[in-house]
Amino acid sequence: MKFLIIIPSHNEESNISFCLESLKNQSFQDFVCVVVNDGSTDRTSEIINDFKFHDSRFKILDLEKSEHSPGAKVVRTFNSGLESVDWKDFDVICKYDADIVFPQNYLEKINQVFETNPKAGIVSGLVYIKNYKQNPEIKNLRNPNENWKDFSNKNQEWVFENLSSKNHVRGPIKAYRKECFEDMNGLRAVLGWDNLDILLAKKSKWEVVTIKELWVKHLRPTAYKYKSQKAEKLGQYFYNIGLSLPLAMISSAKSSFKNRSAKEFFITINSFLKQKEQRNLSKEEIKFIRNLRWKEFFRNFKR
Repeated sequence: MKFLIIIPSHNEESNISFCLESLKNQSFQDFVCVVVNDGSTDRTSEIINDFKFHDSRFKILDLEKSEHSPGAKVVRTFNSGLESVDWKDFDVICKYDADIVFPQNYLEKINQVFETNPKAGIVSGLVYIKNYKQNPEIKNLRNPNENWKDFSNKNQEWVFENLSSKNHVRGPIKAYRKECFEDMNGLRAVLGWDNLDILLAKKSKWEVVTIKELWVKHLRPTAYKYKSQKAEKLGQYFYNIGLSLPLAMISSAKSSFKNRSAKEFFITINSFLKQKEQRNLSKEEIKFIRNLRWKEFFRNFKR
């Protein structure tokens, strides 16, 4: 199968070379990589152009810096990269982040799943981060002498980034079968796009697969992004994926209980009720998502 990899990137001079080098050294080589430079003011563009010069599989698309909008911004940048090539000539479309380091066999393993399971629509490994619970100053853990190709993890310095289930394909490492991507009508430029795509793939009967023994290194933990706005963004996310008020209340209650914060519940619901924009979903898609969520709720309730 032939892979198209799109990497949205903004001011990633500290990470992008590790990411591109790990892709360049993959055991599976049938891919084209488009790095979309979203108005970087550092050396990001220079570094990407150097890879482009030495390896024709790597391409760069330079954009003016786009408006900051959590969730929507990265999808719009991704879509710009997608539109710059004839993506229908490819079998698999990947949206990868610029701060990810891949093991040498990563694409090979992803390709194997797509080849052997015709119903696999979205596939990934797991996302690992530095063990910051033992080392709270995560930003100061960068070791210039560290071997980024080493995935033996003998000292357990890398741990699962526990933001979602190990069955969930995370936003930084999405790989879509082209037919699944088409059935989903692409990615939606909204906060929560990386959960919405899973729901829409399931609507079209595609399977979502995570390879538990395959993992990548995430150089900038997601936990540090938008931390102070988490509850408010959660309300926006629940609205964007089509939840009704009762479903939003149930989901908010679960999150606030997990975080032991009653205040979070009220902030989330208030944010949900404030959303007035038209959802980027059809009535049929909203109906499917709500029915699926109710089924999941009652299934979990009976346990």
